Amino acid sequence: MLTFVPIILGYFMLAAVRAGPLPPLPPPQRRAAALAANQLSSLVPFTQFARAAYCEPKKIEGWNCGQACDALPGFEATLTGGDGDAEQFFFVGHWPQENTVVVAHQGTDPLKLQAVLTDLEVLRGPLDSALFPGIPDNVSVHTGFRDQHAIASKQILTEVQRLLATTGSSKVITVGHSLGGAVAMLSALSMRLQLPADVSVTSTTFGAPRVGDQEFANFFDSKIPDFRRVNNEKDLVPIIPGRFLGFVHPQGEIHLLSKGRAVACAGQDNANDAQCQIETVPNVLEGNILNHLGPYEGVFIGTPFCN
Repeated sequence: MLTFVPIILGYFMLAAVRAGPLPPLPPPQRRAAALAANQLSSLVPFTQFARAAYCEPKKIEGWNCGQACDALPGFEATLTGGDGDAEQFFFVGHWPQENTVVVAHQGTDPLKLQAVLTDLEVLRGPLDSALFPGIPDNVSVHTGFRDQHAIASKQILTEVQRLLATTGSSKVITVGHSLGGAVAMLSALSMRLQLPADVSVTSTTFGAPRVGDQEFANFFDSKIPDFRRVNNEKDLVPIIPGRFLGFVHPQGEIHLLSKGRAVACAGQDNANDAQCQIETVPNVLEGNILNHLGPYEGVFIGTPFCN
């Protein structure tokens, strides 16, 4: 882990030292609302799915990935893939307890340089209309995240469609941490645009960076209104790429302040409330990269925690 810190901090200092001032701030929003204990506990299963996504496919196929798999008994993984480097690990399966199809994407393994470089790419470009039918022409996203999503998108969609048909489920949720959270967002949007309207598509991410521009955030909000992006304490990853580069988070921020304390922040990239991420981490020098790994209500996420 320590070998990764100089690489990523050096980049952040060059490309995203400040989270603002940048574009003009939105009008004042309501204050962040404290989450109740049951709302916080409802996040835990998705934290475990995001944690499991870091495990090698052979462990996922038998649902034998240690604490994450043990916390979700009965889950049936039906598709796995990726090599953890050029293509991040992913899995698709059925969660009988909730009769839900789950799609999980691995985040960045800091020991895999190619994956790190995917994160460091800051160019924006359009989405492929074959994977995102009906996407407006003015929407642009981080090209590294876009290209990572495209690798297995069709394969994942085919398996999701099969599971919906064979299980009778009408719910899909995508999850991921870090880079995996960015890919999970794109995965959710792509499936929302291709699956029947009566199928619910939601997404929950942890420590995800910004994915696209203002037009992307607006379009994503209109298609995936039930979205939760969970940020942990002073994690600096959610404030990059910087807003000065034209990147904007969609709505849905949940900021974990400390164990047992969290708030739901209103609007997109809330820069008005002291309890939300931008105000807590105004620049990367005031962030803590270790908070990126957790704990997310007691759960750490990353390759070292797959056991």
